[in-house]
Amino acid sequence: MKVLVVLTSHDELGDTGRKTGFWLEELAAPYYRFQEAGWEIVLASPEGGRPPLDPKSNEPDFQTDLTRRFESDAEATAALADTVRLDSVSAEDFDTVFYPGGHGPLWDLAEDAHSARLIETTLRSGKPLAVVCHAPGVLRHTVNEDGTPLVRGKKVTGFANSEEEGVGLTEIVPFLVEDELKRLGGIYSKGDDWGPYVVTDGLLITGQNPASSGPAADALVELVNKVGA
Repeated sequence: MKVLVVLTSHDELGDTGRKTGFWLEELAAPYYRFQEAGWEIVLASPEGGRPPLDPKSNEPDFQTDLTRRFESDAEATAALADTVRLDSVSAEDFDTVFYPGGHGPLWDLAEDAHSARLIETTLRSGKPLAVVCHAPGVLRHTVNEDGTPLVRGKKVTGFANSEEEGVGLTEIVPFLVEDELKRLGGIYSKGDDWGPYVVTDGLLITGQNPASSGPAADALVELVNKVGA
């Protein structure tokens, strides 16, 4: 099996002067789930090369055994330093796709036509796809074949308004993930703030927050194996 992991290339947190990017745990935890499943992992980002890491995600309070393992893993860090350009990949070459979050995707991937086409093609091809934390925001411009929003009528989750308020960025982000999913007609639900919560509806898997990234990856591995059986 071959999985494409799509990371943000955006590193500015609005006009705050602070940096953002992808959230390390949301890459590290799934990375090792996929590796243990024996999958080939390809990392991509809109601009290619090294995607920006949200510096906050590597502070001691947010480090985990898996983030530390990733940081000391020469193979993993080499792959991260040289991601392929998103516009160079084809959904046909992968069995599944995974999007880690962090605030960065709200600015670039949410508006990226290549990303939207990748998501639409993957799901229409009968392949599972997972998005975690802020990454469900990348679904905002994706549509079904009849032009309706892809998430309309689907059970979904994503970073909750209460969690965004908890990190003090409600007025900074370009849109709130929870509000956007609801606006598009998604059937949004959430678990406890900061606790693992994953929703699967058909081929689409969504996770609420960083703690949901590992469980979402587990759900993706299970679904890919089921679809491929």
